[in-house]
Order: sequence, then C-alpha cells, then structure tokens
Amino acid sequence: MAKPDRWPLEGYSAVEVHHVAHYETSRLVEICVTSFLSAVNADLIVYPLDVTKTRLQIQGEHGNPYANMAKYRGLFGTALGVIKEEGFLKLYSGFSALLLRHSFVSGLKIASYDYLRSKWSVRTDDKVTISMPCTMLAGLVSGALSTIASNPLDLVKLQMQMESKRTLLGMPPRSTGILQALRFIYSQGGLRSLYRGLGPNIMRASLFSLGGISFYDLGKHNIKKLLNSEENLLVQFLAAMVAGFFCSALSSPADVVKSRIMNQPVDDQGRPLRYKNSMDCLQQLVKEEGPMAIYKGFMPYWIRCGPWFLVFWMSFEGIRRFNGYGTF
Repeated sequence: MAKPDRWPLEGYSAVEVHHVAHYETSRLVEICVTSFLSAVNADLIVYPLDVTKTRLQIQGEHGNPYANMAKYRGLFGTALGVIKEEGFLKLYSGFSALLLRHSFVSGLKIASYDYLRSKWSVRTDDKVTISMPCTMLAGLVSGALSTIASNPLDLVKLQMQMESKRTLLGMPPRSTGILQALRFIYSQGGLRSLYRGLGPNIMRASLFSLGGISFYDLGKHNIKKLLNSEENLLVQFLAAMVAGFFCSALSSPADVVKSRIMNQPVDDQGRPLRYKNSMDCLQQLVKEEGPMAIYKGFMPYWIRCGPWFLVFWMSFEGIRRFNGYGTF
C-alpha cells in the first residue's frame, strides 16, 4: 500500500482522519447545522470583543473624523467607553448580520474543510491520514470559499458596528438594519460596493481558517502524541487554545487592513476615497502610524479568538457526541 507523504517531524505530521468514501448529503447537513449552532454559541459570549477590536483598528486613521476624535486606551478602556457613551447593547452592534452570516458561512467553511480533508487523505495498511501540507491547504481553501459568499455581510457587520459612534459625532447615519445597510452600500456603486475589501478579507479568512481549523486538527493529533493519550476533553481544550493563538497571530494584520478598507468613504460611483487597494492601505498604515499598527487591536482580537475557538470546538464536539457522531 502507498504511504502518505511525511513532514520532517516524523510522527508529528500526518493527521489521522475518518475517511468518507462517498460524501453524503446527510453528513453535509449535519456539519452545517452543528457549525451554525456552535458559532452562534461562541459569539454570544465573545462578540463584544469583536466590536472593541474594530474600534481600536479604526482609531488613529488619518482623515477619519471618528478615528481622530475618539482615543480609546486598551481593551477594557474601549469597552467601557462604548458602554458609557453609547450603551451596553452597542457592544452587540451588527450581531444580526453576524447571525445571518453564520447561517450559511460557518457550515460552508467547516464542511468544505471536512470534504477536502477526506478527499486528500491517503489510506495505509491500518489507517487513513492526511499530510500536514494538505491539512493546511484545506484550511486556506475553505476560508477563501466562505469569504466569497460572506463578504457583503462582513461589510454590513463592520459598518453597523460603527454607526452609533458616527451618530455621536454628528455624522449622518448610513443604516439601521441589515437590508437598509445592504441597500445603502449597493447604492454607492452597485455589486462592486458589496465586495469592497474582498481581497484582504479573503486573505484574513484564509489565514483565520488555517489557524482556527487546520491547527485545531493538527493540534489534536500532536497533543495526543505528546500526552500519549486518546482524544478527550483536555486534548480538545488544548487544541482549541492552540487554534486561537495561531488564528490571531496569522490573520490579525490582514484583519486590520480589511477593517480600514471596508470602513473607508467612497464617492458617488462607489470608488474608494482613501485606499486604492490592500497594498496601498498597508503602506499608508505603516508609514503614518508605524510598523506595529498592523497589530492594532491585537489583544482583543487574540482574547476574542482564543475563547471563541474554545467555545466553538467544545460545542461542536459536544453536539456531535450528543448526536452519536464521532469526533471531528
């Protein structure tokens, strides 16, 4: 029998998987529903950190009235500032757009990863494995696919997160709900406006999935070997924390660029007024605010990703276990 490709770290490379010879619709539906429930459960807990992270990333942007007037200091200072000036519920601004996004994107991301993992696996004499490079590629591809479907809702979510601050600064509101936000964005330049920031968003989401999904898979495999243990709650817990760290470290710079591009003003034809593209945004960001600006909002981003993936994967594995399915 053919042997799978090996990574230099012998014994810590190929991930053992549950091979699916014929990918059935029932498996797809099960993974999509489980992913949606797990993602919503995670965001109910950590979503305020996403709003906080966005406020910190926009802060200091040259030529942005909100960014120049509001100077938050750190994670808790920003959260307390939002509560004091705008009310506690504003920490959940854009949550409705996030729920709509999760209803199909979370399932697409996990299901596409699961499908690719199955199809790229290699059968040996006693088990089925997938090499580390293929595991990482599956994470990148699944993130890119889900982002193409979700970019308009990501744009709506980010703009809704900023609406209350715009009102406080005397700026006209752009929208009050998902449909109105979509109409407003579409009116600025048609379909092209709904996909503003797609490039950095694909980059961010691909790295996000690489860290959050692939490294969870790889983490479980390697942690079981290090602890000489079967898969259990401790292994899943540690793997989820590994996923949260790598997700944050890999995708944070792209997330800052995505936030800046999506939040920038546009002209009547929907053409951006501040940044030409992702590279232009990155260059201006570093030039005007310093190299470390690419990690603005990193602490809330990390604190968000760590607990988010912990809750998500523990919920995901728990729901599958309750329904009689094996571990992911």
